[in-house]
Amino acid sequence: MTIEISNESGIAVDETVLLRLMEHNFAELHVSADADVAILLVDEGAMESLHVQWMDEPGPTDVLSFPMDELRPGTEDAPTPPGLLGDIVLCPQVAETQAVAAKHSTQDELVMLTTHGLLHLLGFDHAEPEEEREMFGLQRELISAFEASERRRPRA
Repeated sequence: MTIEISNESGIAVDETVLLRLMEHNFAELHVSADADVAILLVDEGAMESLHVQWMDEPGPTDVLSFPMDELRPGTEDAPTPPGLLGDIVLCPQVAETQAVAAKHSTQDELVMLTTHGLLHLLGFDHAEPEEEREMFGLQRELISAFEASERRRPRA
């Protein structure tokens, strides 16, 4: 699996946490080890440009997802086939503002946004109430399992 992370935001982000998160989520969702994804962290100006260009909405947003091969989650017996999942674009500045409002860390917000972005790459949406319940429920499960695995991880 190739997980490429590029931080062009000017904000320090623990990219190793995002890498472990993606590896964890790939395993939980039975995504092929030969699937590729890129995570790009950008500043508010770049995010606003993307938000206007692709969503026709003003202002920066927290996360955008750009699916490529329309892959879906697999199962233990039939993992997702190899392919290009797509790109997740995050804005740490927006995440920081949201984290303050939610009373948790910016890193926690980025974990949530990255998971959210991955689910969009895998075909999940939240336009309808039933879709929202499914997507946000799975998002909570993935994050809870990741946080538990992080607590068990040996510290250097």
